[in-house]
Amino acid sequence: MWGLVQDGSITKIINKPKGMVINDVRYSRKIFELWSKAELEAKGIYEIEFDNSNKKDEQWYINTNQSFAFAGGKITASYGSATPKKHADTLWTEQDKTDGFIPEGKDVGDVAVKGLKTVLIKNIKAQAAQILQDTDWYITRKADAGTEVPSSITTHRAAVRTKAAEQETQITNAADTPALETLYTYINTGTEENPVMERPLGELPTLES
Repeated sequence: MWGLVQDGSITKIINKPKGMVINDVRYSRKIFELWSKAELEAKGIYEIEFDNSNKKDEQWYINTNQSFAFAGGKITASYGSATPKKHADTLWTEQDKTDGFIPEGKDVGDVAVKGLKTVLIKNIKAQAAQILQDTDWYITRKADAGTEVPSSITTHRAAVRTKAAEQETQITNAADTPALETLYTYINTGTEENPVMERPLGELPTLES
């Protein structure tokens, strides 16, 4: 990606090589392949350098659009401060009702926009249900034929439910969005030679684990 600088200001962002008219002179797209960096810059075309220091994980944050600045003989693309996504649900208010924003079937106090906590807990429940589904046939067989469920399966299913409940509690108790991100961030709890990547939230047990 390049930018065209004229009279000290960025006048155009160039996403891919293309023919251009600069100061009434037409140039082929091949200049981006054949010309040196110095030759391009002599015509005001600078390759953009990216500064992602403010960019954050979009699972947890809303990043700003990139802004472009020309200084010190280079163009830099950078982000502003990211905004944490709401960790709690947003509810319909009395003002929303007065303004006529609340849809039919909803009322003041109902959820308008689900927060991260609600979404994450829903995901935990779905993951636990998927794991339990693999052994549901033991329960069905017990109900249909009276065949006892192996103790290892009973223990496993109880462990899944227990861990899921613990994870939901961790999510519920998280103070804010950065705290939620920390729960899901893997860190090396081992050594450099023998890394062990774990996250504070832990993992739901599987039959293989």
